[in-house]
Amino acid sequence: MPRDTAVCPSVTAVSTEDFSFTTMDTSYPREDFPPATPSKPDRSHTVITIGPPVVPRDYLIWSIFNTIYMNLCCFGFMALVYSVKARDQKVAGDVDSARHYGSKAKCYNILATIWNVTVPLLLIALVVTGVIHLSNITQESINFFNLKYFVSDDDRK
Repeated sequence: MPRDTAVCPSVTAVSTEDFSFTTMDTSYPREDFPPATPSKPDRSHTVITIGPPVVPRDYLIWSIFNTIYMNLCCFGFMALVYSVKARDQKVAGDVDSARHYGSKAKCYNILATIWNVTVPLLLIALVVTGVIHLSNITQESINFFNLKYFVSDDDRK
């Protein structure tokens, strides 16, 4: 009997001198698939998604507004200087320096914005409290000069 193992891969033909017989592979599982849920996560592959390069911001418009509006303590001007430096470094291709100068421009812009908002608010608060105080003093002085120390004869009746 010829040996033909290509007919059924799970059947193995074995021949001996006196007789030939076939055995069937009955082991479980028959496929060589790994288990569905591995006990340890597979760490053999790492996927890194690289997007478009992030261009650092230079905050030039914000710096211009802070320079024009009140510019107390020259924070707006300093922000403008660092914004221009950041833009120059970005055009030159030095992304790290552009990011460094951009972060300094952002800090100076935050300081300038705080100064530009709080100082006028403080001035308005001082003017309002001054007006209220002056009106109270004026009312008290009017009341003081309207006092009558001597009662006239007409008032006694």
